[in-house]
Amino acid sequence: MSTAKDDTVTDDPADTARSGGLTALTEPAEGTPPVIEDRAGLQRACDAVAAGSGPVAIDTERASGYRYWQRAYLVQVRRHGSGTHLIDPVALDGALEPLATVLAGTEWVLHAASQDLPCLAELDLHPAALFDTELAARLAGFPRVGLGTLVEQLLGFQLAKGHGAADWSTRPLPRAWLNYAALDVELLLPLRRSLAEVLSRDGKMVWAEEEFDAVRQAPPAAPRSEPWRRTSGIHKVRTRRGLAVVRELWNARDAQARKRDRAPGRVLPDKAIIAAAQAIPGSVEEVVALPGFGGQHQRRHAGTWLRRINVARTSGEHELPLLTRNSSDPPPPNKWGDRDPDAAARLTAARAALTEVAERHELPVENLVQPDLVRKLCWEPPADIGMDGTATALRAGGARPWQVSLTAEPLSRSLGTSAT
Repeated sequence: MSTAKDDTVTDDPADTARSGGLTALTEPAEGTPPVIEDRAGLQRACDAVAAGSGPVAIDTERASGYRYWQRAYLVQVRRHGSGTHLIDPVALDGALEPLATVLAGTEWVLHAASQDLPCLAELDLHPAALFDTELAARLAGFPRVGLGTLVEQLLGFQLAKGHGAADWSTRPLPRAWLNYAALDVELLLPLRRSLAEVLSRDGKMVWAEEEFDAVRQAPPAAPRSEPWRRTSGIHKVRTRRGLAVVRELWNARDAQARKRDRAPGRVLPDKAIIAAAQAIPGSVEEVVALPGFGGQHQRRHAGTWLRRINVARTSGEHELPLLTRNSSDPPPPNKWGDRDPDAAARLTAARAALTEVAERHELPVENLVQPDLVRKLCWEPPADIGMDGTATALRAGGARPWQVSLTAEPLSRSLGTSAT
């Protein structure tokens, strides 16, 4: 394997197999490295990364669906000339200062970066520059942008699958899982190179750079005012008192899940909350007879669930949640025709115009401009719906310069549409 310090010769296995058919990868070309669990091992890895060159491929593994907190249970790092390093931030008590130092000023290459950047930020790891291979593929017009699909199509390799949804808080981590984790960064650097070539060829690299910066600088998501309204199946609950049951059980579940660091759905499934909101049971026996309450944990805490249900049962009318949330956001588009026909006409025109622009440039319409922003502009247009006023509104809504340049004119035309 080469350890060259330039971009023309690399230590990536993809360089050896681009002329043939798919090559199945079940473990890294250099073998699966040991997990780094102490400061001495971390320093050796950081020294190796510092001796490498070019961008740094990074990935994380979390325990979504198992744990409450979206922390990183494994951090994978790879760079030309340094090999792959698997770092256990839990064993290191989150103290990754040497890694932060060596990564300072480098470009990070991630796939679907918005999923990994929050847990990396918790470890005080922040990119100075970013290349997101999933986002790059979307802008390049690839219809399928999963890592495995892109590696097959662009590099001729087939990645092993099967452990992305595993409980990565497990210790020790099985070898098959570590193979999977190492392979997640094995080909990110050659994939970045291939996608950059496509973007440059199609004149989209500037677009991509603006999008990457937007992802990199995005602030943390603001807390939702009524997060319990996102309970799956809540549309089946038709009464305010039933919604109060959802709210009470959701909050009780969240408190337990947070305390135990368990995924909320493992504490009490959404289907149990909805069943209780529809039935509003009056006894422990009635609670445990409902769908979703039959598990050992759910039965053991049946008294807790009943107490929360009784709070909802006895609340005064003024304490019950509204059937729909108070929000400045536009209503669902399927209600626009009745509530504001002109807004519905504007949205129909905007969608058609933006679809035509997206197809002409071979990219998804949702990447051309945020759908939520389009809905807001169509529901409540700016005072100036000319091209300049529309461009100003787009920028105020977070649209990037390349998006404004492509969409201000067709949106301005659409905002002048009426139902008559």
